[in-house]
Amino acid sequence: MEVIELSLKDAKLIKPRRFKDDRGFFQQSYHFKTYAAEGIETSFIQDNWSRSSRGVLRGLHYQIQKPQAKLVSVTRGEVYDVLIDMRENSPSFGQWKGVHLSEENGHQLFVPRGFAHGFCVLSETVDFVYKCDAFYDANDEAGIRWNDQTISIQWPAEMKFLVSEKDQALPLFNDAIKFT
Repeated sequence: MEVIELSLKDAKLIKPRRFKDDRGFFQQSYHFKTYAAEGIETSFIQDNWSRSSRGVLRGLHYQIQKPQAKLVSVTRGEVYDVLIDMRENSPSFGQWKGVHLSEENGHQLFVPRGFAHGFCVLSETVDFVYKCDAFYDANDEAGIRWNDQTISIQWPAEMKFLVSEKDQALPLFNDAIKFT
């Protein structure tokens, strides 16, 4: 597999090896020892799966007291996936990065603890799967509004987004809780 260090400290784009033939393909989606050798020594304890339609934008979410590291990927369709470093002591604090994840490219994104995360759906339907290293706690949830001009995420311009009322009401970056 190929691991690319992103411009945000500790975040990584992972390109697993995919073996194709006339029957289809095989790709190992996770192996603890292989990922640990690349600096991802996280013990994942919860798997999640969401299905969304074209234009759905989910995020930007994170947890405060029980932060989660995530390994995210797409098994059907395509997304534009975004993460923001919310760690005040990080050299990449307040910076964002976006990557395309799809069933075609098979890429994964490692989202470290202390990052806000979200995605928008570019295909008709997407199946989005992710591993977490801490259990989800609805009482610990926080987030940043997806269209905050302070951060100025460059979402795909051609999209009309469908955003939940909950995500529309998230605070702006300057008012959001940060990690110290």
